[in-house]
Amino acid sequence: MKRVLVTFVLALTAGAMTFAQQPTAPASPQGQPQTAPASPQGQPPSPQQNTPTSQKVIKDPAEYNAYITALNTTDPAAKAAAMEAFVTQYPNSIVKVDALEQAMAAYQQAQNQPKVEDTAKRILQINPNNVRALAIVTFLDRSKASAGNNPQALQTTCSQSDAGIKALPTWEKPEGTTDADFEKLKTQMSTIFEGAAGFCALQAKNYPVAQEHYAKSLQTDPNNFGDTFQLAVAELESNPPVMNGYWHCARAINLAQSQNNAAGAQSINSYCKAKYHNYHGNDQGWDEFAKQYGAATAPPANIAQLITPKPTACDLAVQAVQQNDITQLSFSDKEFILAQKGCSPAGTDAADKVWQSIQDLEKNGQAKLKIPVKVIASTADTIDAALSEDNQNANKADLHVMMEKPMTKPPAPGTMTDIIGVITSYTPNPFMFTMEKGELPAPAKKAPAHHAPTKKKKRG
Repeated sequence: MKRVLVTFVLALTAGAMTFAQQPTAPASPQGQPQTAPASPQGQPPSPQQNTPTSQKVIKDPAEYNAYITALNTTDPAAKAAAMEAFVTQYPNSIVKVDALEQAMAAYQQAQNQPKVEDTAKRILQINPNNVRALAIVTFLDRSKASAGNNPQALQTTCSQSDAGIKALPTWEKPEGTTDADFEKLKTQMSTIFEGAAGFCALQAKNYPVAQEHYAKSLQTDPNNFGDTFQLAVAELESNPPVMNGYWHCARAINLAQSQNNAAGAQSINSYCKAKYHNYHGNDQGWDEFAKQYGAATAPPANIAQLITPKPTACDLAVQAVQQNDITQLSFSDKEFILAQKGCSPAGTDAADKVWQSIQDLEKNGQAKLKIPVKVIASTADTIDAALSEDNQNANKADLHVMMEKPMTKPPAPGTMTDIIGVITSYTPNPFMFTMEKGELPAPAKKAPAHHAPTKKKKRG
């Protein structure tokens, strides 16, 4: 992913070199020619109609000649050195920023990224709204922030991307740049600024703002799989998740694969499949979805039907009543269904049916039930017990028993025993059965001791 973005920045700064190689020179002092002299290779000057009315004027002939000489230097390293020398010799020149931009472009052509970054920062010290320098610093600092824990790089990314977004609409076309090239350059820079702003919002967990910026970034560069994936993250981390995030996941995987980035595709798929599993309840269908829709340029209109949420507790309670004989359900299952009362009209109906089945078992209070439980606490008159397996494991009471007669020896906490009584009511949340007329099973009677008859000894 990083290599792709670096290539993107090189393409961006290549625009600067186009301007540098076919410049419109600043206006000369009186008595000097009004256009750039031919380069050593015989390169013609730019057409006069490309010269803006606000053309900068260098009044000192020596300064003018030094700038033009540096401008026409063809070797990138030598050109950067010549521009640096010009800035050192004429620190207050009206074309100081222009010279630094030319040096920055020459450093890029010489593949000297540290000097590109350093020069961009020097330009921003002079002109904090220099769009070209803002784009380069924003991009490079975002790369640093993405690579690891670098708060300073993140802070710079956020401030510079914000400045770039504000400055870009009023950026004036550089001299000698065609309208088409200028629009292309603005598009590239918009992608950098909006993508970085989305990254900053994502780090701050401001998911709606992140989604807005990433959407703008992808309008200008729809094949940027890094921003596509990060948009998916901003959507899927939202609560509730934005369903198009699953399609952006699939598209990011496809884009990474098409750019021969197998590691990136695998990393993206791991995150996306985990989010899908958490939402859908299992992995079934994810690989098919990613393969079918990853190459599409827009999400499927019926994505909410293609990716359905896992059943809720309310859904499971309703299904249990619809798909089973209530009388065959365990008391743990019945408790689960009763606990969902009020979750929905269907959930309430399911709970009412289960409660009626319990009343039927007890013949409306005339018959007692015997239920195995784990004792949580007890007194002479009451027992608090755990009925369901989960509550037994958690030592959490879900059954309050009021004994019909005081107990002389209440069962100790942790004891497994049967409870006999009539369940008269329940509360759904927190769940608790109430049982009345409680009693413990009678202790098993000991069988009488059986003694073998003694044999009489025979007398001799």
